[in-house]
Amino acid sequence: MENVENNKKTENFKEGEMTKEIENKTAQIPSKVFLCAAISAMAGAAVLKCMGHKHTALLVGQWVSPFLLFGVYNKIVKTQGHD
Repeated sequence: MENVENNKKTENFKEGEMTKEIENKTAQIPSKVFLCAAISAMAGAAVLKCMGHKHTALLVGQWVSPFLLFGVYNKIVKTQGHD
């Protein structure tokens, strides 16, 4: 009985067509791109910090986490797929 209730709940939360299209497009991007973007942001932040641009370095340094999260999402979509 409980499995039937869980299946009914998950049926209501299927991904939309737009989400599937986005996942299909992002799955084509190599995961290496996101890692390189994160490393580039770290290097750019370090260079900006050395040049004395403290606030800009902090801004660029904050880009690292989103790039890595995009990479993890990309890897999950590639391995697990979508609904």
